[in-house]
Amino acid sequence: MSHFETLEIPNVMLQKGGYLPSVQLAYKTLGKLNAARDNAVLVPSWYTGTHDSTEMFMVGPDRALDPGKYFIILTDLLANGISTSPSNAAAPADRGNFPKVTVHDNVRLQQILVREKLGIEKLRLVTGWSMGACQTYQWAAQFPGMVRAACPIAGSAKTADYNKVFLLALRRALELDPAFNDGFYAHAPVRGIKAFAAIYAGWGTSEPFFRNAVFKAFGSYSTAEHVADFWEPFFLRCDANNLLSQLWTWEQGDISDNATYKRDYPAALRGITARTIILPVDNDRYFPPADARTEARYIPNGECRVLKSAWGHMAPMNAGDIAQIDAPLAELLAD
Repeated sequence: MSHFETLEIPNVMLQKGGYLPSVQLAYKTLGKLNAARDNAVLVPSWYTGTHDSTEMFMVGPDRALDPGKYFIILTDLLANGISTSPSNAAAPADRGNFPKVTVHDNVRLQQILVREKLGIEKLRLVTGWSMGACQTYQWAAQFPGMVRAACPIAGSAKTADYNKVFLLALRRALELDPAFNDGFYAHAPVRGIKAFAAIYAGWGTSEPFFRNAVFKAFGSYSTAEHVADFWEPFFLRCDANNLLSQLWTWEQGDISDNATYKRDYPAALRGITARTIILPVDNDRYFPPADARTEARYIPNGECRVLKSAWGHMAPMNAGDIAQIDAPLAELLAD
């Protein structure tokens, strides 16, 4: 894990009830804040992601998010294993009781980091992939005066019911492993995590990805090998309670579920004042373009541009799709 910093925030009351006596919000910054303090870009992490993986797949001197030009802030979701999480927040006997954390909670804590710790009043751009996109929408609706431009990539402002069926299948895979023991496990529920990985493999990319055997790029020669070679190791490195906590955060995503918008979803989208380019992926099963087009219709200065990729939801991890992602980011940054 590369060098990162933490902001300690005491006595955090959570949106859905519950309390954390102290939150460690992990983050990393790249580049320098200019004298005008107007070149800051925020990139929140995605499901299971970290500041390291965000940097690897979204940032670079040859990318739109160039730390030679912009002050880039990479934040870690609560429950990702680096920020305060079930795996590091409590004694092992208590880790099954981690409180419920929403996207709203995460963004509220990030806003404390941006404004109070870093002294930044306005973000030139907020962008992120997957759950990072969900946080991007939340930022734009929750703190519209702080967000100049927004680019949610393969995410949504409200988790759709079809998406929730997928998330339920993942939850069942872990919870029904006897070793899980209602979250109070003595050792990792390996069988449950492997079932979790197999479900994820069918949703993470797309039907064309398998039909055209794109998985062979990973060195696998069958679908079963691909699951065993890539997806199982990917999730076996994760703590099961961390996976479930982030899963709950994802499932409850809704930018209108707060006192400001009172579950009026169109009103929450209309509350976004930032110039917004939504980037769904044509073969994304979690966050289909149809949902993104609906969101764009309500955002006053919003538009939807559909990326085309056999990699589906995983398009940002494919080097061949970088140009489709960087072009709108560069446009928003230059605007």
